[in-house]
Amino acid sequence: MKSSAAVARISQKLDSEGRLEKLGKVIASARHQADGPTAITQERLANATGIDRAHMSRLERGKSNVTILNVLRVADALGVPASELLKRAGL
Repeated sequence: MKSSAAVARISQKLDSEGRLEKLGKVIASARHQADGPTAITQERLANATGIDRAHMSRLERGKSNVTILNVLRVADALGVPASELLKRAGL
């Protein structure tokens, strides 16, 4: 039988070092580096990676955990090695 006491849920692990935000800023920066008609919008990047656009927004703002598979997908879509994204983020 379930207890009626409320239990707080934690849906995302704490990132006290700000790693998610750093990586998100690097992804957003890499996406913005292209100018003019070759610029990659957040929506185009999301479509190219198979990641929901709203989730991509949260990733770029460091508000959502990112899997290594999604880092690889983003890196491929941006045409840079995943290791370069991580290096730029200081990770």
